[in-house]
Amino acid sequence: MIYDNILSENKEGVCYITINRPKQLNALNSATIAELNKAITTADNDKSVRCIILTGADNKAFVAGADIKEFAAFDKKAGENLARKGQEQLFNLLENASTPSIAAVNGFALGGGLELAMACHIRLASDNAKMGLPEVSLGIIPGYGGTQRLASLVGKGKAMEMITTAGMLSADQAKEWGLVNHICTQEELIPMAEKLALKMKRNSPMAVAKAIKSVNAGFTDGVNGFEVEISEFGSCFETPEFIEGTTAFMEKRKAKF
Repeated sequence: MIYDNILSENKEGVCYITINRPKQLNALNSATIAELNKAITTADNDKSVRCIILTGADNKAFVAGADIKEFAAFDKKAGENLARKGQEQLFNLLENASTPSIAAVNGFALGGGLELAMACHIRLASDNAKMGLPEVSLGIIPGYGGTQRLASLVGKGKAMEMITTAGMLSADQAKEWGLVNHICTQEELIPMAEKLALKMKRNSPMAVAKAIKSVNAGFTDGVNGFEVEISEFGSCFETPEFIEGTTAFMEKRKAKF
């Protein structure tokens, strides 16, 4: 499918999605969010896709924030609708997708850009990456789940500091804080993401999806993550992938999922 603001390509079981607005530093506007919704939904429903790699065009920015021009004149109701629609249409969709996602942060990830990276299941960063939630400097707060996901990733105290000071973290600081898993050079970023994707592709997609659901449950208010894990664990039994995996193990061969 051809998009106006993103690129999407499936190759060897991986869906590569690139936010392609380099002149705007890949800023998120409503059209881009709608296209990301379409691309992620399509990839998640495609059984041949085993991993999603999300990155930004060029080397300056992953996503340098939201497109402020779109909401500068909004009132309270419009602002609430913007946040709710964005969370449902993109950020929650990505976090709860059955297909694992990797954010390859290749530059600035600010505001909605960092919120997008945090909605992915794994984050990698190039050594020139800068990350922050600077919304309070504009008289607003993060609205796409940033206050919640940042605190769950780095802890309440560090999240409070980062949000209330509108400060930015370097790639090294982000790794130290637990915001990203790995850092590397720009040239190594996509190859590193591909190495992780390859490891994921070797495993049962059914089990990976259930693992994602179970881990997410532990960070969902009102949900007992242990009970979700028990249920998802039990539902693996008698599935073709469980039978193949255990049979392959006993036969000392690689499972074919």
